[in-house]
Amino acid sequence: MQVIQAEFIKSAAKPKDYPPPGLPEIAFVGRSNVGKSSLINVLAGRKGLVRTSSTPGRTQLINFFDINGILTLVDLPGYGYAKAPPALRKLWGPMIEAYLSSRESLKGVVLILDIRRVPSDGDLQMLRWLEMYNIRPIFVVTKCDKLSKNEQAQQRSVIAAVIKRDKAMLLPFSALSREGRDGIWNEIGTVLDITLKTGKVS
Repeated sequence: MQVIQAEFIKSAAKPKDYPPPGLPEIAFVGRSNVGKSSLINVLAGRKGLVRTSSTPGRTQLINFFDINGILTLVDLPGYGYAKAPPALRKLWGPMIEAYLSSRESLKGVVLILDIRRVPSDGDLQMLRWLEMYNIRPIFVVTKCDKLSKNEQAQQRSVIAAVIKRDKAMLLPFSALSREGRDGIWNEIGTVLDITLKTGKVS
């Protein structure tokens, strides 16, 4: 997809502060330091659209971004960062679940997994929420440049077994090489029934 326009809309913590529902939304979620911000920036073709940080747990609110005036990408807080203050950790779960359970514009969620790691309890809880609220997941495995092709294949099999999905559903991605960008956009287009090459609804 060619991104011509990518703009920050607003941040919010509670449903009353979300932007008015309208454009279809695709949300992004994953454990802290999984490469979520880098993934969104590569998809949007904007290096600084989402602030990246070497310190996990920086995303503490829900952030909304307009893409080409046809869809909204939503950056949900990362979870599982043990060094975050306990009060903050307690807020993340309810904040994410409130969005998942109430947002009528939400059409799918990109669940981001580090290809080098076995899915955590937080990842499995997130998948249960998506199943509970009948939200279609898009599985992306990040940091693929860190492993050889053989190691990637082995890890995808391990991850697929833990989340009980076919490993073909795990879309590979590298922020360094941008590998996987087009495949992820194609999957988002399938979920939204949008022809993303032209930026028009099919």
